[in-house]
Amino acid sequence: MSAIRPPAGEIFGHPKGLFLLFGTEMWERMSYYGLRGIFVFYMTTIATAAVMGWDMAYFGIDALSSTADDDYQKALQSNAIGILGTYAMLVYLTPVLGGWMADNVWGQRKSIIIGGILMMLGQFFLGTPHEYIEGMEPIFFWVGLGLLIIGNGFFKPNISTMVGDLYEDGDHRRDAAFTIFYMGINLGSILGYMVVGTIGEKIDYQYGFLVAGIGMLIGVILQLLTSHKYLGEIGVEPSAKLKSGDDAASNQPLTLEERDRVKVILIMSFFTIVFWAGFEQAAGSMNLFAKYNTDLVFFGWEMPASWLQSVNPLFIIIMAPIFAAMWLRMGDAEPNSPRKFALGLFFLGLGFVSMVGAAFQIGGDVNVKAHVIWLVMAYIFHTMGELCLSPIGLSMVSKLAPLKYTSLLMGMWFLFSGLGNKLAAIIGQQVGDAGPAATFGGVAIMAVVAGVILWLMSDKLVDWMHGAEDSHPTIEEKVEEELSVSDHN
Repeated sequence: MSAIRPPAGEIFGHPKGLFLLFGTEMWERMSYYGLRGIFVFYMTTIATAAVMGWDMAYFGIDALSSTADDDYQKALQSNAIGILGTYAMLVYLTPVLGGWMADNVWGQRKSIIIGGILMMLGQFFLGTPHEYIEGMEPIFFWVGLGLLIIGNGFFKPNISTMVGDLYEDGDHRRDAAFTIFYMGINLGSILGYMVVGTIGEKIDYQYGFLVAGIGMLIGVILQLLTSHKYLGEIGVEPSAKLKSGDDAASNQPLTLEERDRVKVILIMSFFTIVFWAGFEQAAGSMNLFAKYNTDLVFFGWEMPASWLQSVNPLFIIIMAPIFAAMWLRMGDAEPNSPRKFALGLFFLGLGFVSMVGAAFQIGGDVNVKAHVIWLVMAYIFHTMGELCLSPIGLSMVSKLAPLKYTSLLMGMWFLFSGLGNKLAAIIGQQVGDAGPAATFGGVAIMAVVAGVILWLMSDKLVDWMHGAEDSHPTIEEKVEEELSVSDHN
């Protein structure tokens, strides 16, 4: 139970501080997903390539070759996907350090503000017009990315924790509070894709980064001006306490039951790599396919390609309560965690079957565009997969990890998710050489095969959990769990 209570005052039955955290996170997610929606587009423009030194010679392309232009565009896209993958991987790793700093040095509030300022500066570095920094463009680019990665590490692991600190243990409002908070994440995601995406694609990508930075600035200002009033002393002091502890107990070897549970975490971690390797094509290869190979013209107006990524958060909002109610209605027939993971992989595979359909529609003709419904269906299937798999992850680790290894195994879970993002980039880079049909088809096969293997292993994995699966959540807890998929990165 938290010893520090927020100031008095409520809105809709919840502490006012909840809506401050809701707003702060919404603006941060707008900034993050706004960048995600246009990042590969920015890196594949000729203007960006010129100032970054990514010319044909950089990629070893003979400018006199008859296929030089096509090879160059493929090289730029592969390069962009590779940078995106490394960035996404590091974004998953830095929260481990950021969480430790908040717990032991700065406290959560200071960590959030420092992280927010760093991310704001990162967006502004990326958004600084090239004419003002002539000759320094690569420095601003890499420094901007570095600031975003480090800032995310300080911000991301701490704001969710503060939501829980607003309530006493056992307070029935806590689950509803997290549901409200996760809605803010999804709303911010939609705003990022729609607002930043539109400005980036219709006006200038760097203006898009500047708008994303302004979004983060608004979040920081909200914290600076109102956190003392609405949060009181919550998150001010580092939460870690020096413990003498029972050293003898902490040095005891793991029991057989604990070893079995660790095995489950490690095995499930492998399958989460497979899932994110497919799912995170959304920001890379699928985003580029939407931009260059999909018919986005409606009544003479071309829709920004980044808008398609908003299908995911929109359908999370729509489908999360449906999935939660479905699991509860199934009662004892509800699939166990490994089988939900497997279902997530099956849905992922179906999404890529839809992408194969899009690839077959265009064939090898550069003048043919795929119908947008292929991508919409792919994103819907991927969202259904995410709703099956993602809510289980950290919850499963917290249930199964031996107490003395909880932080280590949480960190490892983020590491495996980060590796999934990097693998996504490696796969996405194959589109240029293998073609979209072969690449997307390969991902579909990989996902389905992994799902079948996990389904067949599920009973044994449940045995190794030694009863950790046994619980009877309420509808509020189920909805919160499903909505939490929006917080996977």
